[in-house]
Amino acid sequence: MQRALSVSRMTGNKSTFPDWYQAIVREADMAEVSPVRGSMIIKPWGYGVWERIQHTMDRRIKEMGVDNAYFPLFIPLSFFAKEAEHVEGFAKEMAVVTHHRLKNIDGKLQPDPDAKLEEPLIVRPTSETIIGDAFSRWIKSYRDLPLKINQWANVVRWEMRTRMFLRTSEFLWQEGHTAHASREDALASTLLSLEMYREFSETVLAMPVVAGEKPENERFPGAEATYSIEAMMQDGKALQAGTSHYLGTSFSHAQNIRYQSDSGELEFCHTSSWGVSTRLIGGVIMTHGDDDGLRLPPAIAPRQIVVVPMLRGKPEDAEVLAFAEGLVKALHEKVALGEPIRALLDTKDQKSSDKRWNWVRRGAPIIVELGPRDAASGQVTFMRRDNLRDGDKVQSQAMSRDEFVDAAPGLLAAIQQTLFEEAKARLDANIRADLTTFDQVAEYFGKVSDEEEEASAFKGWVRASWSRPTGEALDAVEQRLKAFKLTLRNAPMNQPSSFGPCVFTGEPGVEEILIGRSY
Repeated sequence: MQRALSVSRMTGNKSTFPDWYQAIVREADMAEVSPVRGSMIIKPWGYGVWERIQHTMDRRIKEMGVDNAYFPLFIPLSFFAKEAEHVEGFAKEMAVVTHHRLKNIDGKLQPDPDAKLEEPLIVRPTSETIIGDAFSRWIKSYRDLPLKINQWANVVRWEMRTRMFLRTSEFLWQEGHTAHASREDALASTLLSLEMYREFSETVLAMPVVAGEKPENERFPGAEATYSIEAMMQDGKALQAGTSHYLGTSFSHAQNIRYQSDSGELEFCHTSSWGVSTRLIGGVIMTHGDDDGLRLPPAIAPRQIVVVPMLRGKPEDAEVLAFAEGLVKALHEKVALGEPIRALLDTKDQKSSDKRWNWVRRGAPIIVELGPRDAASGQVTFMRRDNLRDGDKVQSQAMSRDEFVDAAPGLLAAIQQTLFEEAKARLDANIRADLTTFDQVAEYFGKVSDEEEEASAFKGWVRASWSRPTGEALDAVEQRLKAFKLTLRNAPMNQPSSFGPCVFTGEPGVEEILIGRSY
């Protein structure tokens, strides 16, 4: 079957999902590899999606009483040295600046030996330490609490294995940081952020997730508790789409973040941090894409309706263009999903069929094609990207111009809902809860090599009871899972009232946990 995309998700019985993903990033004009190892250039269409994510999430962040700020890209090494567990967690990924000047030495530009920094600077991998330093100055009294700050920024983590949007050495993200007088208040803030991420993912990205607490071995370095939202991609693997961390008082002790209580005593603050990144775009691609390319939920589509006039270099082109311009203007006056419709008239000097398939690959929710007959009859012919084909046949609909303009908000809302329901049905259908021993789990997933893991068969996740082991016992569980390329994802927030035996030890279970392969 001929598709708009050059690569299919499956070829015969073999998964080509990794190649398919890279093809969408490339052919949907989302991003390209940069000259800098492990980094990417986000192209206008891909960055437009990120801008939509920023815009819609920033409103939610502000509604939580959080203010935006910006902190330096460079962090003194001594700041990390204060928090041993934190620095150990990021040490292997840190980019370090050691000199402040270049010099021509023997005909080559090299770091000037006389320009060595007194203290090395770390290119920000995350900002707990430098924001904590600011908090230590800003917070004096209980009246200064809670303090809630967010920043939209770039971070650098020197990844060895990279994949555009999912894992790159430099990426864009949002990171929230809060300080509180009590554990209860800080934990409530941590869970509020988690719920914001869950709601955002499901209503804006149309990407269903499972929210829950990460096991001890998956906690953020230095945190007392880490929570995540986990999304299931079309190949059955889990994507950690967002995290929220209760940090306790460890960072407060390291950075001396204290407040004077109403009784006059100096107390250490309880802090939290939470973040999502451009990884969300990778999640959207792998959740909603098909063999024709990307399918964007209308809430994050930079252009929700694209009008493609069929121009032939003839006098009637003027009538077609006038009709198209009027249509776009009318659409701009309509509101869909709480905002004015984002419509575009594509007048590039290119064959209309090529333009149509370019927008199909990019995932524009509605694509309108207008020719002389449409203009003459006042008719609009369009395709819905969520329901492009009936078998091999491309589906299109026709309405009068006024009917289409009036229907457009409802059509976009329907596409948003359809994409979510489709992904939710896939998630719900592919979480197994009937495997009660590790042998059963191992048999279900099977062993795969590093090479085979990329193209491994769709297995989804397993939800099973476990005894929540810690320390060496948890390390042993991790090693057993590692042999099958499996990881513990999270313990979902919605837990049953009773539990079966632990899937790993046979001991009485205390909660249920998700197990699966992951990105």
